[in-house]
Order: sequence, then C-alpha cells, then structure tokens
Amino acid sequence: MGVKAALPRYEIYLYTAVLCMALLWTASWIFEVSRANVNRKTFKASVKDGWYYFGRKVDMADTEWVMWFLNFRCHILFALSGHVIFAKICSMLAPKHRSIMYTAYGMMAIFTSMGWTYVTLVLSHCVLLYSISLVKIKWLCFVAGLTSLATFKIEPFVTWQEGFVTGSFQLQGLLFYGGCGFTIMRCMSFALENCEKNEGNYSFLELLKYNFYLPFFYFGPVMTFDKFHVQVNNPDLIRKEREMWNIIAWAVGHLGIIITVDVLFHFMYILTIPSDLKLVKQLTDWTLAGLAYSNLVFDWVKATVMFGVINTVSKLDHLDPPKPPKCITMLYVFAETHFDRGINDWLCKYVYDYLGGNHDNIWNELVATVCTFSVTALWLGPCQIVCVWAFLNCFGLNFEFWLAKFFSLEPFASIEMAMSEAMSRRIRAVFNAFNFWAIILYNVLALNSLDFARLVARRLLLRGFPLSTLSVLIVTYCGIQLIKERERKQALLLDPDPVLTPEPTPIPASTPSPTTTPTPSPKAVAVDAPGKEDAGKEKAE
Repeated sequence: MGVKAALPRYEIYLYTAVLCMALLWTASWIFEVSRANVNRKTFKASVKDGWYYFGRKVDMADTEWVMWFLNFRCHILFALSGHVIFAKICSMLAPKHRSIMYTAYGMMAIFTSMGWTYVTLVLSHCVLLYSISLVKIKWLCFVAGLTSLATFKIEPFVTWQEGFVTGSFQLQGLLFYGGCGFTIMRCMSFALENCEKNEGNYSFLELLKYNFYLPFFYFGPVMTFDKFHVQVNNPDLIRKEREMWNIIAWAVGHLGIIITVDVLFHFMYILTIPSDLKLVKQLTDWTLAGLAYSNLVFDWVKATVMFGVINTVSKLDHLDPPKPPKCITMLYVFAETHFDRGINDWLCKYVYDYLGGNHDNIWNELVATVCTFSVTALWLGPCQIVCVWAFLNCFGLNFEFWLAKFFSLEPFASIEMAMSEAMSRRIRAVFNAFNFWAIILYNVLALNSLDFARLVARRLLLRGFPLSTLSVLIVTYCGIQLIKERERKQALLLDPDPVLTPEPTPIPASTPSPTTTPTPSPKAVAVDAPGKEDAGKEKAE
C-alpha cells in the first residue's frame, strides 16, 4: 500500500491528544525526580550551580555540549568568524582562487591551535593515501585508508601519534581525534574518486583544498570529494532569491535551540539521572521510558546544532553541505537511523550501495550491512559498547529486510491487497511501534551504558508486562500514525494525484456557449526530494 493512505480526521485528533498527554505526563515525572534528587551525592559531579537568582542548578553531564557551547564557544566563534570574514574578502577579490585561500586560512588556523607537528602528522597521512591512490586500485585504497584510520583508534599507535602533538591547550585532545579521523575519511573519499577518474589524476593540491577546509576539518560533516570538488571550484557565486534570509533564519533557529536546551537542563536532569543506577531502579516504568527517549532526542539536538552551525558557515561559502540528521522521533525503520548524514552518505556510496547493489538479494544485503557496520565500529573506536551497538543495529536492519521479504510472499500479499489502505496503514503502524522501541533500546546503550539499556528493556518487556508494555506501545503507535500523516502530506506535495475532470456536457446548438476560465493545473510545492533513506523505508515497509 502507498504512503498516501489517509485516516479519518477525528482519528488523527485522538492520536494527537493521547501523545501530547503522555509526553506531558512523562515530563512531569522526570521533573519531579530531578527536583527531589537535586542534592543527591551522586549528582554533585555533573549538576552544577546554574541560575543563581532562581536557585536552579544545571545538568552539565554531557562533556561535548559543555565544551562547545560553554567552555570554548569563544575560541570556536573566533575561528569560524575569521573564516567567514576571510572567505568574504576572497570571494569579492578573487572568486576563482577562493578555494586556495580557504586552504591557506585553514592550515594557518590549524597550525596556530595545534602546532606544526600536528600539521605534519596530518600531511603525512595525506601524502601516503595520495600516493596509493595513484595506483588506482580501489581495494588497495580502501585497505590503506582503514589501516590509517585504525592507527588513530587502536593502541599503541594512538599514544605514539599523540606524542607528536605538543602544547597544553585544553581542547587539544578532542581536536586531535576529530581532525585526524575526518582527515582519513576525506582522504579515502579522494582516493576512491581518483580511481574513478578516467583520464589522469587529481592533483595533490585538490586533496589539500578538500581536507583543510576549516569548517569541516575538526567537526565534520564529511562531504564526499566529488561534491566538494565541483562546488568549491564553481566560479558562479550568485545566490538564489532569499537565500541569505534563509541562512539568517537557520542561524537564529539554532541559537533558539541552544537557549531552549539550556533552559530545560535547569529543570530536568535527563543526562545525570541514568548514571545513578540505584536511583533509576526506584523510578516508574514510564519515567524510565521517558529518560531513554529524551536521551536520544538530546543526542539528535546536539548533532543538529553542531552540524547546523558549521553548515551555516559553509552555506555562506556557497557550498551545499549534507543535511542535518533526521529527528529520532521521526524514525521507525532502521534504514534511516543515523545521526551524521555526512558519514551516512560516505558509507552508502563506498560500502553499502557498492556491495549491496539494488538491495534485493538477502545475501548481498547481509554482506553489505556487516561491512558497513564494521567500518562504522572502526570509525567510532572498537570497544565492547560499540561492538554491541553495531551488532544490534546490523541485526535490526537485516531482520527488517527479512520481514519485508517474508510478508511480500503469498498469502500475505493477497491479504493486504484485499484490505483497505487505511487498515493496512494501521497494521503497519503496530509493527513500526515495536521497531521504534528497538531503535531506542539499541542506540541508548551507546549514549548511556549497557546496564541502563538492559534495565530499561527488562522493565518495559518483563516486569512491566502487560500494563506498562502495552500502554507505552499504544502511545508509540499514536506517534507513528502522526509521523505517517506528516509523510503522507509530504508525499502529496511531491506527487499530487491527478485531478480527473469530468467530460463536458454537450451544449445544444441553440444555446450560446458560456465563457469558461481555464483552471490552472496543480503544481508541486518544492520540498526536499527523498534520498536513500526514503528508498530504504519503502523497502522496509
């Protein structure tokens, strides 16, 4: 059945009311737990003084959020502001050579913050992978790239390379791993694209332009070389209508998100509570479900803001960066579960789609997903939590594919064709509700701990059965239906059904023909075109 199946309006209103009441109820439980345990001993390490005049403390358990938006925001804003000013001057004076100017500023900023030994280390990996790319053997480039990536993820190579970086800058450790990791991914993309080049090779200067573009260097996202090369060397710098207004609105929106998160952290300690397992065991089932869900929502918000700020700067440079991650609330299939569209596009292009082909064969799909999550585990750093996370998500993606194949057989296909589209949508939403919580549980262990994820699963599936289990699934079902309704409206905007006009009634010859005004044909409203994840969702459904 298609995604355009509609439900009665009163049914959508009922789902909206149930979901809103459940979210407010769960938020009130989390707020009460935060208020009652604010002075708990285990909270002292992460709950710090916040609004002095209101007597509120703030949750500062997430080190990345505190680092980017509290401790080092001035350093980051200074570096990015300098890039914006420098890029604007270059775009006005020498638009054809702006890519070289970006590289010069990026290398100067990296040299200033990390030192010449770090720049030399990054250049050595670039030279190594560039030299191997000249052979134009894909598997050799891939093996060399993964080996270089492993040297930044596996001991004793990590400690040995860290010794080359000198200085006592507090942000230096994180910048080291971020810059080196993204460098290897970019160099692999360059090497693989160079293998695809029919005549000659890309120059080493093109690799330097690609790698040392400052907004992407430390923080990502990864834009594949073929896209970056075309966009950064485009001399046409004319902006579209209202493009600057959209960029400003985008930046203001992210500022609003940062302020909203800061306000919420003063009232709900969603990051600190899961770390205290003694307290977590005393919470209700609904509070545990709300904590697991809110932790994933915050991780999405953090990724959206971090990539959004960088993407705003790159849009000012006339680039089209990868889109921000899709909200976790909108995900009910494993094919769309990713928090970094840049890495996701990279993996899809060079691993998943390359090995999986048209994603119709079960064996090819299994090989493609195993290889994809193996590379992802190496990118994140192989450890127990990462390996468990990779295995569960790989299994979920394949199990989703196996079920789709199974239910496409007879007699299930005939049964679904015999029922109405609305009923088919309701039945699918029931299965999607189970899938949604599988995604939540599989990914929350990577954010908190394996013990917390195991505790949530045990409470919702075993101890809370049947009351808590069924109530949570009913609320999730309502949310899935609202997501499907939003997707239905987007599908109608992308491809509206043709309006069938009835044949005109013949007019007698003695009667004068009335003057008719032609009705304009409906036009599709411009929205984001569906990508690989949308195709994966259709396949999974």
